[in-house]
Amino acid sequence: MAATAGLVGLRPSLLSAETGSAKPAASLPPPISRAERLQRIAKAQQLLRAAGLKALLVESGSSLVYFTGVQWRRSERLTATLIPAEGEAVVVTPAFEEPSVRESLKVPADVRVWNEHESPFAVLADWLKSHGAGSGPVGVEETTRFFAVEGLRTLGVETRGDAGVVRTCRVIKSPAEIALMQAAADITVAAYRETGPQIARGMTPADIGKIMSAAMAKRGATPEFSLVLLGEASAYPHGTSKPQEVRPGEVVLMDCGCSYDGYQSDISRTMVMGEATKQQRSVWDLVRRGQQIAFDTAKIGTPAGAADDAVRAAYVKAGYGPGYKLPGTSHRTGHGIGLDVHEPVYLVHGEVTHLAAGMCFSDEPGIYIPGSFGVRLEDCIHMTESGPKWFSVPPTSLDAPFA
Repeated sequence: MAATAGLVGLRPSLLSAETGSAKPAASLPPPISRAERLQRIAKAQQLLRAAGLKALLVESGSSLVYFTGVQWRRSERLTATLIPAEGEAVVVTPAFEEPSVRESLKVPADVRVWNEHESPFAVLADWLKSHGAGSGPVGVEETTRFFAVEGLRTLGVETRGDAGVVRTCRVIKSPAEIALMQAAADITVAAYRETGPQIARGMTPADIGKIMSAAMAKRGATPEFSLVLLGEASAYPHGTSKPQEVRPGEVVLMDCGCSYDGYQSDISRTMVMGEATKQQRSVWDLVRRGQQIAFDTAKIGTPAGAADDAVRAAYVKAGYGPGYKLPGTSHRTGHGIGLDVHEPVYLVHGEVTHLAAGMCFSDEPGIYIPGSFGVRLEDCIHMTESGPKWFSVPPTSLDAPFA
């Protein structure tokens, strides 16, 4: 293809093989089972009892999905669950939303409703009293909004942090979760291979992002983001509002992801339209080496921050940094990933959490040169008993960015 010929490293015979129909549904993993969600609740209840908490408050969002399956956007109208240390959970939601909430509810739960002139906090407080938990502290999931906590406090309910209950549950992914994340990664890689040959001179970030999002959607995933940074904009990790278009000799940086049954992918690729400069190649090669250093450092039992430290040490020797100083790496080496594209634990200096089997991370130690260009390669890993494993295998050369 004419467009492909100008973009460094794109091989039409390889990439066009991925432009056909979506992956057969039969080969995609099943959703999280009811039994697994009940196991999650049981684990949370065990942790609540150990922490001396009577119940756990979880507002709508990814943690509500994690425990109950209920998929609900946050608004001024509270939808939440209380998971008691013993017994069945309760879901509280506006009365007119009850049928919709029940559609995605995946576990047995008492559903209590409130009308527009009523207080959802009174419903929660009454439920706590009727279930013998009214006199004990309620743990609050860390992303729950202040108004929900304050609403309970005004009714005499004692609230505390959740003592790490939710984080402890969610940070270790089950085989079923990892399979869903693998599906999301596979779809994203296939979408990149379809999109790459279509990138042409004069295209804008919106043009390229539209192609990428459509390629992910047609394979059965939900497109979550298709960030495209062109030329100098690639030097700024999340871009700029200045107009951009694909130009010969300039970097094309793509950071894209989708979700499959709620589980996320996050993959970045960097290429050059036309002939790459010696500096562009050098920085690309160094970032790829940085990815591998982080991967090799991520051993079971190693503090998560060690991966970040090892990469920065190598970059300093190459003349970048130190620390977050530019030119260099202005962000952490990686973030946790799961139901949220960014979630604990983080591969960042000072993080002492020890890596354990089931943890999942991005690996993205980009290098950015303000006023010129940036390179980011990002692939995610999951920890196994024998060490890290790639969800998507990084490219080995700027000349084959999607191989």
